[in-house]
Amino acid sequence: MSTRDTNQREFWLSRTGLILAMAGNAIGLGNFLRFPVQAAENGGGAFMIPYIIAFFIIGIPLMWVEWGMGRYGGARGHGTSPAIFSLLWNSPIAKFVGVFGLWIPLVVAVYYIYIESWALGYSISFLIGYSPELPNSPALHVEGYLKPFSDFLNDYIGVRGGNFFYPSLMAYSAFIVTYALNISILIRGISKGIEIVAKIALPSLFVLALVLFVRVLTLKTQYGTAIQGLNFLWNPNLAALRSPDVWIAAAGQIFFTLSLGFGAIITYASYVRQDQDITLSGLTAASLNETAEVVLGGSIAIPAAVAFFGVAGAVSIAKSGAFNLGFISLPAIFASIPAGKFLGFL
Repeated sequence: MSTRDTNQREFWLSRTGLILAMAGNAIGLGNFLRFPVQAAENGGGAFMIPYIIAFFIIGIPLMWVEWGMGRYGGARGHGTSPAIFSLLWNSPIAKFVGVFGLWIPLVVAVYYIYIESWALGYSISFLIGYSPELPNSPALHVEGYLKPFSDFLNDYIGVRGGNFFYPSLMAYSAFIVTYALNISILIRGISKGIEIVAKIALPSLFVLALVLFVRVLTLKTQYGTAIQGLNFLWNPNLAALRSPDVWIAAAGQIFFTLSLGFGAIITYASYVRQDQDITLSGLTAASLNETAEVVLGGSIAIPAAVAFFGVAGAVSIAKSGAFNLGFISLPAIFASIPAGKFLGFL
């Protein structure tokens, strides 16, 4: 690859933009929904012990490896994992192994853009007041209380009434808008697209999450308080540490939350200048992700569920999956509190 060709590649314009973009690559629904579900299912605070260990002995080293691989390939004019693997490994199968770094992001993008559109559709629905109403009977709890919101999700994505999907008009519209926004950002490239959006989106995400965090901390019902939810989530059940499943779940969450092994970090890092520091930048980006996950992600969904449904109800919701937590129970909670429509929109 000639010097001229190499110089035609884009670079991140600033360290701040690079860090926020890398953090934005990792921060998402996995921080705010998957993490609290994993923690609730695996011993509450006990989950944090293997999680922190996995972060330091697996997450940080592998993240630096991927940053280094990407910068090395980018300096030689390459930005995809098949090409970079072939630079590092002189073998005919290197490019074929590197194809996983293309295939996995493609699969994730197909799936994740759709889930992004759910979030947009729900946000608009709350803003315009088109959201489920609370059940009339005050005696209902958990299943009965959540049924209108479960039906709303089923109607939204069109899973009721047969084996085929018949998404609502809102679902179609939100998906088209989400897809168009993603394409419009990516088509502008690294510095004029992703970096600019990251500088706006990441600070906004933290501000909105802090608003929800403060509001959730004040929740109190006849079933419990958000503080009890925090105690449940962070008080360690040390007996859970004897289960290999807890350690496997913690390591899996580290891979998921830091986007390790996906190929995305390698590609992003290929746009880092050859003389630019990656040690501190990588650590800062990972720390932002962990702040979003541990401090904010662990302080909204499960504590709110405990306040409204008690510890047993919250655990039951968590075991039913992150989608049920994020798109059924949280909307029900927001619909139950003052200014809930606005908070649901946020």
